Amino acid sequence: MKRLFLLRHAKASHHDGRDEDRILAPRGREDAQRIGRFLREEVYLPELVLCSTSARTRQTLELLLPELGAKPVVQYLNELYLAESEDIADIAKRTRDAVNSLMIVGHNPGLEECARELASLPAERRARKRYETMAAKFSTGALAVIDFEIARWADIHPGLGELELFLRPKELREREEHSPD
Repeated sequence: MKRLFLLRHAKASHHDGRDEDRILAPRGREDAQRIGRFLREEVYLPELVLCSTSARTRQTLELLLPELGAKPVVQYLNELYLAESEDIADIAKRTRDAVNSLMIVGHNPGLEECARELASLPAERRARKRYETMAAKFSTGALAVIDFEIARWADIHPGLGELELFLRPKELREREEHSPD
């Protein structure tokens, strides 16, 4: 089995400079840490992380990693900056087969389209709702976890994956607000 994590960068601030240089907004910084804690608590741990070279994706990953409690191999790829869906899937397909869990940190719309294309539309009601939520809005900081019953990354193709998890930072913030201290 291969597990693919598709993580959109956390909420970025607006500025008048180059798009690649945009940094995270305060909420985005907090959300990146929340996502890392969630991944650690739920034992969703990537072995390899491929990250876009933009400032906001790098910051998302830099804030997530200490919370993760694991030390995946990290590579920064220029080709992930604003990559299209097909390019993201091709990057995943080139992953060494010894790696069973891969995280890609990138941007919309390519990341969202890639998740929708790779995950099959589930028949089961709860799983279908998860898929429909993802398809409706892949917000900043959102995470899709897609499982593939394959031995080689080269064998992933549209509709083959099962959407194991879709999570938005808003849901984690709401959990924190409603949890007893």
